[in-house]
Amino acid sequence: EEMNRKMTGSLADLHFAPTMTAKENLKKENVSEEMIFVTGNTVIDALLETVAKPCDLSLCQLEKVDWEKKVLLVTCHRRENWGEPMKRIFQAIRTIKELRPEIQVVFPVHKNPKIRSMAGEVLGDLPGVYLIEPLDYHPFAHLMAKSYLVLTDSGGMQEEAPSLGKPVLVLRETTERPEAVEAGTVKLVGTEKEKIIQETIKLIDDSREYREMAVAANPYGDGRAAGRIVQAVLQLRERCK
Repeated sequence: EEMNRKMTGSLADLHFAPTMTAKENLKKENVSEEMIFVTGNTVIDALLETVAKPCDLSLCQLEKVDWEKKVLLVTCHRRENWGEPMKRIFQAIRTIKELRPEIQVVFPVHKNPKIRSMAGEVLGDLPGVYLIEPLDYHPFAHLMAKSYLVLTDSGGMQEEAPSLGKPVLVLRETTERPEAVEAGTVKLVGTEKEKIIQETIKLIDDSREYREMAVAANPYGDGRAAGRIVQAVLQLRERCK
């Protein structure tokens, strides 16, 4: 991905940065500031457009979920977490469910057999935990929107879920989305069992802590990136006449 970015960037005239941090990084690569436009990320545009379209989640393996209760959405697949880190993550989720039996847990499980086997072993027998097949983007976006809290090691969800007002606990030691951590929309909790339990229970129980993350402004945009990009292209066109 980084190779493709560098190659494309060297050919581009206009650079549409999702955040001010991204703009500063481009300037350090000697990109002319007048050719950089901070627009937000178009993924947020796509997300908001997607959730605006109706979706019946009862047709997506989720007919038994009690949406009146707090729903934790879990995704976990990164190679760096395979093995013991992933086992600790799943054990933490199991303990959280045992400590707060009223919550619902929805986990679209990655197709990798190692992940599936471990998820089934640790979480498969718990009532209120739904290990489902991966979803297409449309129902998955709606699942994010209906969830209370997201626990993930995914990169994209760190940008998307906050646009829907959902706090994100990142199941990794580092993140390539530092802006989200600085903004307070996500929190790095790593892969240690006790830390995951502590931070998740805090957000389940403490409405103030939850609200602070839920209402924090998403640094990746407001869903209007595409319009800003169009305007920048039209401006360049005028300048080139």
